[in-house]
Amino acid sequence: MRETDELLERGVFDAQEYRTFRRCADFLWSVRCNIHFFSGRAEERLSFDMQREIAIRLGYTSHPGMQDVERFMKHYFLVAKDVGDLTAILCAKLEDQQAKPAPVLSRMMARLRPSTNRRRVPDSDDFIVDNNRINLAAPDVFKQDPVNLIRIFRLAQRNNLAFHPDAMRTVTRSLKLINTQLRENPEANRLFMEILTSNDAEVVLRRMNETGVLGQFIRAFGKIVSMMQFNMYHHYTVDEHLLRCIGYLHEIERGGNDEFIVASDLMRKIQPEHRVVLYIATLLHDIAKGRPEDHSIAGAKVARRLCPRLGFNTADTALVAWLIEQHLTMSMMAQSRDLSDRKTIENFAAVVQSVEQMKLLTILTTADIRGVGPGVWNGWKAQLLRTLYYETEPVLTGGFSEVNRAQRIAVAQAEFRAEFTEWPEQELNAYIARHYPAYWLKVDPAAQDPPCPLPARQRAGRPQARNQCRLRRNARRHRIDDPRDRPSWLLSIIAGACASAGANIVDAQIYTTTDGRALDTIAITREYDRDEDEGRRATRIGEMIEDVLEGSCACPRWWRAVPPAAARYVRSWSNRRSPSTTSGRIATR
Repeated sequence: MRETDELLERGVFDAQEYRTFRRCADFLWSVRCNIHFFSGRAEERLSFDMQREIAIRLGYTSHPGMQDVERFMKHYFLVAKDVGDLTAILCAKLEDQQAKPAPVLSRMMARLRPSTNRRRVPDSDDFIVDNNRINLAAPDVFKQDPVNLIRIFRLAQRNNLAFHPDAMRTVTRSLKLINTQLRENPEANRLFMEILTSNDAEVVLRRMNETGVLGQFIRAFGKIVSMMQFNMYHHYTVDEHLLRCIGYLHEIERGGNDEFIVASDLMRKIQPEHRVVLYIATLLHDIAKGRPEDHSIAGAKVARRLCPRLGFNTADTALVAWLIEQHLTMSMMAQSRDLSDRKTIENFAAVVQSVEQMKLLTILTTADIRGVGPGVWNGWKAQLLRTLYYETEPVLTGGFSEVNRAQRIAVAQAEFRAEFTEWPEQELNAYIARHYPAYWLKVDPAAQDPPCPLPARQRAGRPQARNQCRLRRNARRHRIDDPRDRPSWLLSIIAGACASAGANIVDAQIYTTTDGRALDTIAITREYDRDEDEGRRATRIGEMIEDVLEGSCACPRWWRAVPPAAARYVRSWSNRRSPSTTSGRIATR
């Protein structure tokens, strides 16, 4: 074929599909040409920095709840989805044309033996198995029973079948059958909840989304399909984020992943009837994005209308709405509040109200953060959530905790002892006694390796450093241990050194030991995918921090990175003695 019109003439596309094909082609050509005009060269990538300019060039405007660039990118992703659907149709047509006709003798033998390629799907006369793919037994199965538009996905999930392109094409053409009567059908809603809470739910829900069934069956979901958020934090469209969260929730429930130790443990302890509550809350927690009002409050309203239709009682509906309304609370408090402050813990306890609700919120928060994008979930955030959970549990139970404070400290110290078996027992006991209980409860075990007894640095001509920087690449941590407690400029000095080395700080934890040492844990974001590259970067940052702490750095970028008073303070470190009365300020900074 040389002309696109032949796609219609040869029966590859019908009239509606061909119009979609032409519309998608016109849009993508417009975007491509404007990318070239904006770049001034041949450029085929719609990068983040040019998306807003292209949106303005193509005439998109802001609406309440959505920026102009977000409306443009939503249109772009919807077009990309249509292109994917048309590609699947074309591939199915090519597959049929390339199928070789069987010889006469083979066809005669095939009639004499049972067919292994085409058979009825168990528990249904409306669908068949065609080469391990579910297909329609008759062209009108959806017209005869619209519930089949949901049933086909449940049968494929239950029998571990792929989807035949012809069946998916027919599903897409039958979306008008999904009306109010079908949405209120108890059988259809039961089948949907089985899909959501069974294995491979993420895969099946994604196919429902691609065909348009999910957006028609849950109309609020259809409004966030292909919706993007114009920031560097979210990697996926809203619908893709929700589907990925469902996948991670299944992974949390299966257990065995060290990323989700606490969440997996809590998943086994929640009340059995709340499992389905957790799944529907995970699917709906961002369903109101793009609206003028707060999406958490608007999402709770959606849940209150939708959950009774899906078979939830009044109490469970209220619980789903509460989880959606509070789904950002735990991550916000864990990452932006002082977890050693009693008021923070009491405020969080007042929000969650019960241990069961806190368990559900912890699991939902874990899946939500993990589903945002690669690299967003890390050991630091896991530790913060774990700390907030265990500090709040005694407040809710009147002092009782499934894992009490003393046990948690003992477990952390035991893990530390197991990691450093080569240490002499006396030195190991002395190091453990040097730290207050808060250190063992709040510091990620991966960052608890002690810098004190390590050999001197082997950098040429450099004596043993008074300030040691331990580089923890996997945990994205750089830890500084200073033998003397210094005045309150210490944290700003370290932060300025990190900034001058190009490190993006996401967290800083400061502890003072019983013998007057300042132990600062700095968490920075990862920049490179390869561990070797990240290792060299971490070493470079560590050396910059050590140079600054020793007052030997004369880098112009460094002096611009800190206040003049701090620079003067660095120069005079070697001739000054730090007051011993400043430990409280550093520890609570």
